[in-house]
Amino acid sequence: MTDVETILLPPNRSVFFASDFHLGTPSPEKSRDRERAVVTWLDTIRPHADVIFLVGDIFDFWFEYKRSIPKGFIRLQGKLAELTDAGTRIILFTGNHDMWMQDYFTQEMGIPVYRQPRRYDIGDKRFLIGHGDGLGPGDYTYKRLKVLFESGLARRLFRYLHPDVGIGLAQAWSRRSRISNQEKGEEFMGEDREWLMHYCREVEAVHHHDYYIFGHRHIPMNLAVNDRSRYVNLGEWVSARTYAEFDGNDLQLKTWAS
Repeated sequence: MTDVETILLPPNRSVFFASDFHLGTPSPEKSRDRERAVVTWLDTIRPHADVIFLVGDIFDFWFEYKRSIPKGFIRLQGKLAELTDAGTRIILFTGNHDMWMQDYFTQEMGIPVYRQPRRYDIGDKRFLIGHGDGLGPGDYTYKRLKVLFESGLARRLFRYLHPDVGIGLAQAWSRRSRISNQEKGEEFMGEDREWLMHYCREVEAVHHHDYYIFGHRHIPMNLAVNDRSRYVNLGEWVSARTYAEFDGNDLQLKTWAS
C-alpha cells in the first residue's frame, strides 16, 4: 500500500474520474468518434476540474518504442497537453491494455503515470484509486501473465519488433478482447461475486477508505462496502460513457450524454 497523497480541493472545484476509453477499437472510425466525445467532455468539465484521474485502458493498446509511439490519438494528446499547460492536474493509471506506457506522457505533458493503486486524501475523504486488473481473488492465469508482460524482459523483447509489426500484432490481438466484441457483454455478478468488491472488503478490514475507485469491469457501479465506504466502478466509454465527479463532499457516478 502506497503512502497517502493529499489533494487540497479549492472551493467550487471538483475531481473527475474516467477510465476504459479503449481508443483504437473496434475500428479507426468508431475510435475517432469516441475520441472526439472524450475531448468534448474534457472541454466541458474544464472550468470545474481541479484534478482529472484517467484510470487505465485509455488506449486499447499502447507501447512506447525509443523513438516512436502508436499512430493516432492526437486529439486527446493535444487536449491533455492544453489542460496541463493551463494548470489542470491530470493523473494517469495504466490498465491491462496500456500497461506498456513509459515516460512519454510525463515528459511531454507533465502527467504522472502509475501502475499500482494509490491512496489520496481529497478534502476529508480518503480514496484508493487504480485500474483494478489483477486485484482480488481468482484469475490466477491472468495474474501470472501480468507479471510476465510487466517485466523488463517482455518490454525489451517486444521492442526488437519493428513498430509496424509489433503494433499490428497487438491491434489484431486487441480485436479479440471483450470490449471489442460487445455481443459478449458484461453482466453484474452480484456483490458477493464481484472480485473487486472482495478486494475492497479485504483492504477495508485493514485500512479505511471512503471511496474505492476502479475501472476494468466495464460496468458502472456505486456499491456500499460497509456503512462508511463505497466501491465505485467507472464503467467504460465504448458504449456507456460513464464517469465520476467528487465535489469535495459527495461522489456521483454520471453519464456523458452529448
